[in-house]
Amino acid sequence: MGGEADWGTMFEALKNVYRRRLLVELFERNPQEDRVIVPEGVHAGEKELSALQTKFVHTHLPLLEQAGYVTWDRESHEVTRGPEFDEIRPFLELIEDHRDELPSGWI
Repeated sequence: MGGEADWGTMFEALKNVYRRRLLVELFERNPQEDRVIVPEGVHAGEKELSALQTKFVHTHLPLLEQAGYVTWDRESHEVTRGPEFDEIRPFLELIEDHRDELPSGWI
């Protein structure tokens, strides 16, 4: 993307609770540990793990990767910050800073 923020893409990425959890998980990692294995890092027991994995592979990760927010290694299932991660970082910082004020189940 680069340059001006694409608000629609950012809000689409943040619209789903599992995508929010994944992005916040990556935001919270330090640079030496900036990868997560999906969906273990974002699974909170609401859905069957296999159904969630299918959703990630076919919906969530392709959307986040296309936006440039994540880089996804399909073989290892590792996800790292993508080249446009800094574009969405301010929203993730707000989420993290106000986690206690957000409605239950939002993260």
